[in-house]
Amino acid sequence: MNGLQALTQWNDFMDTPAGAWLGFINVIYWAGVGISSPLTAWAANKWGRKPVIYVGYLFLILATVMQTAAQNQATFIVSRFFLGLSTGIYGNAVPLLTTECAYPTHRGIITSLYFTGYYCGSILAAWITFGTRNMKSSWAWRIPSLLQAVCPFTAIPGLLLICESPRWLISVGRKEEARRLMVNIHAGGDTSSILVRDEFEEIEKTIAHEQKASEGVSYTEMIKTPGNRHRLFITISLGILSQWVGNGVLSYYLALMLDTIGITTVTNQTLISGCLQIWNLIFAVVGASLVEKLGRRVLFMSSFVIMFISYIIITALSASFAKTGSAGMGTAVIPFLFMYFLGYDIALTPLMISYPVEIWPYRLRGRGLSVAWIAMVLGVIFNVFVNPIALAAIAWKYYIVFVVILAFYGAIVWFTFPETKGYTLEEMVKIFDGEEAILTGINSEKVVGKDADAKKKVSE
Repeated sequence: MNGLQALTQWNDFMDTPAGAWLGFINVIYWAGVGISSPLTAWAANKWGRKPVIYVGYLFLILATVMQTAAQNQATFIVSRFFLGLSTGIYGNAVPLLTTECAYPTHRGIITSLYFTGYYCGSILAAWITFGTRNMKSSWAWRIPSLLQAVCPFTAIPGLLLICESPRWLISVGRKEEARRLMVNIHAGGDTSSILVRDEFEEIEKTIAHEQKASEGVSYTEMIKTPGNRHRLFITISLGILSQWVGNGVLSYYLALMLDTIGITTVTNQTLISGCLQIWNLIFAVVGASLVEKLGRRVLFMSSFVIMFISYIIITALSASFAKTGSAGMGTAVIPFLFMYFLGYDIALTPLMISYPVEIWPYRLRGRGLSVAWIAMVLGVIFNVFVNPIALAAIAWKYYIVFVVILAFYGAIVWFTFPETKGYTLEEMVKIFDGEEAILTGINSEKVVGKDADAKKKVSE
């Protein structure tokens, strides 16, 4: 939507939406995400991860055709809703499938890398829009609408090749099929693999415990103990803050933000957007690769410092431009815009999913992740709806709100986000529930040792 908002052709088609109406056009997409996300969690447990992903493709095709061929505003807006439905399906089922099929020692990096894929699509969208910006017809925005399906469809070969989640197979009683799959993808076909044997036993016991406890486990358990209340606070605050630290203005309303500093040409706006997406992808991947080397707190606090300083400078330069009209002041905002996103990318992009997932005990992990998604979607809906109204009303002064929120973000991370580096999922209870908490599961050192043995056997 960032690129489309910069196009005169799209604004002509949509009658130059602004304020609450522009907020609604953006928020309808997230309404679709919010509706399909909990339904996907239920369907993926009932019918498996892969079949649900295929349903997401049906909604994607419907949304792409409707948006590309839209002859009126209503059709375009409805297409955005269907696109949100497909995004909600992918956002829930795909992480489950990749995480549950991943090699044990690769799971952390894969989970952190998941959100970085967003920028691959953003890069494609930004540069396609840049390439079509000078077209005189409505195809200037219809071509980007059509090509938004490119990235999901390039994933189809991988989806066809990947197996169903072994954990889901075990949960529905198809244990031997799950065992065979785990031998193939985790031990190179070695049926005597100690790693697969212990991994299978651990998954089997955990799922059996979950199914036994599911009748008594509910969302209310999240507030029954101090440890769970701590986890819940982290989950909700991270979900909301991931959308309320100023990125909403810069992600969805970059064109409007650039207008306030005198960068108004379509060429300049789309060029900045395209370069920014490449920048984002690079540093999001860097952040994901450092989660085990530097630790979560170091990344979170580094993120806060970089974003906080950058946003203060962006606010000051924007205020100066508003008073003086100096083109130099407006242009000076751009490098600090990039620095701000560097801070966002190294922590909030990779850890939005992986941090909540690892801090909850298994019986509440699914519920904890759903709370994180709901908090994020609600934050997005509020942000997307309010931002254009506030930008239209008070322009750069609105940035001061996010400077304050960023200060709260830093304080919350410093006082409430514990370091989880070096802990296995089972050992997380020691952080939140005390050293006396009972630990279960496979010891991390044993897993690493068996992991190495398995790799050696595969190479032989």
